[in-house]
Amino acid sequence: MVPVTAVAERVHIYRPIGRNLDVFTDRSAEVLVSGPAGTGKSRACIEKVHGACLATPGVAALIVRKTRESLGSTALETYRKFVAHEAILSGEVRFFGGNAEKPAQYRYGNGSTINIGGMDKPDKIMSSEYDIVYAQEATELTIDDWEAITTRLRNGRLSFQQLLADCNPGPPTHWLKQRSDEGKTSLIITTHRDNPILVNPRTGEETERGRLYLSKLERLTGHRKRRLLYGEWVAADGVVYENWDKDLHVCDPFPIPDDWPRFWSIDFGYRNPMVVQHWAQQPSTGRLYCYREYYRSKMLVEHFAKWVLDDIAPAYWTCNNGHENRVADDAVFDTCAECYQQREANQPGIRRWSERQPRKILVDHDAEDYMTWKLHTGLRTTPAHKDVLEGVQAVEDRLLPMADGKPGLLFMRGCERYVDVELRERGKPTSTVQEFPGYTWAPPPQTTTISPTQDRTRELPGKADDHGLDATRYLVAHFDLKRKTKLRVAG
Repeated sequence: MVPVTAVAERVHIYRPIGRNLDVFTDRSAEVLVSGPAGTGKSRACIEKVHGACLATPGVAALIVRKTRESLGSTALETYRKFVAHEAILSGEVRFFGGNAEKPAQYRYGNGSTINIGGMDKPDKIMSSEYDIVYAQEATELTIDDWEAITTRLRNGRLSFQQLLADCNPGPPTHWLKQRSDEGKTSLIITTHRDNPILVNPRTGEETERGRLYLSKLERLTGHRKRRLLYGEWVAADGVVYENWDKDLHVCDPFPIPDDWPRFWSIDFGYRNPMVVQHWAQQPSTGRLYCYREYYRSKMLVEHFAKWVLDDIAPAYWTCNNGHENRVADDAVFDTCAECYQQREANQPGIRRWSERQPRKILVDHDAEDYMTWKLHTGLRTTPAHKDVLEGVQAVEDRLLPMADGKPGLLFMRGCERYVDVELRERGKPTSTVQEFPGYTWAPPPQTTTISPTQDRTRELPGKADDHGLDATRYLVAHFDLKRKTKLRVAG
């Protein structure tokens, strides 16, 4: 008698509803799925790509975002945990890490593949041909990125070739919205009712999870609330930095020459994020590049300081037998009795800088945190020039083109060293680049008259989501504003 081994069947069930169902039926060459946060639009897009790869052998697909790094905690996490989970467990889908010729990809048993990559490093992903491409958070892309992707849709295994994308709404002037209004891109607008996790499709009532999630969005204000709660394409009212243009002021990263001076700028915080920006100045033009940024909430200054230094100036120590070890590592590189004994003794180590040390570290010296920073880093700090209106004008001037046509202030794409998931879930910026579009003027206060020709009214920016912008303002003010001499009259 031959024993029979029972094999558990793994079944994946997904039932799109509402406008998310339209994602599966739309065969247009370009499809944009827009809507507020939490409508399930990303899940629907990824399910469509996965389903196409399962149903048709030899399909070539691509999941892409502006930067490859940003895919890890977003689209790929959804793919692995919720969409392809059963297929991965069964072995129907296997991950290939990539090599010199091919990008990282998920390989299906029927010969279909899903490549993954970012438009910040397009060489590998743009050398292939695809049937369907999913671009997450498409508002991050440029029109050049979009059109370049469309040229690769010619694999011919599906009956349609499609660039499928999703996004939260942005300003109505965004090229994606205009492209949709012109009829070049099919626009599908989703709502929270399209996500059964948030709204019960039978009763139309919010679920417990939905009430908790939507209550967070209700606490947003201004254009963020209108975009992330109501799904409207609206501009920020009274934006401060009118010259800001993400396509112009965010550049591709490049190796910074060793002779370029470095500067750091810091805005302290805890519940609100603390921000540490690393800048380089181009000697020939004076142009400033932000090439690295640490942006994180709920981290003590002493821990933040160690995090930054361990990243760019790790400490090493050498045991009595000559074995070298990195202080931040839990395990030693080489194992000997001396290594372990000195490890137990908390050998402090000597830091090795991977780049030039900063000439200046600009900080708010009114905050006591700068003393904690100095204590835990040993690095001197310089008081920032803090006049808000003068600093804002200086930053606005830096955003203008210089003689060579490029602006005087640039952020390198992907310079963020960390994505604060809690901030993101609250609909808050997770980088300085994300702060710019929503930085608006505060409502004017009541005027208190001093004389017929003078009053105390002074228009100022609102004090919300400005943490990276404050650090940027400190840096620009250091270069572009002359310090005013303070006179004290004795007597």
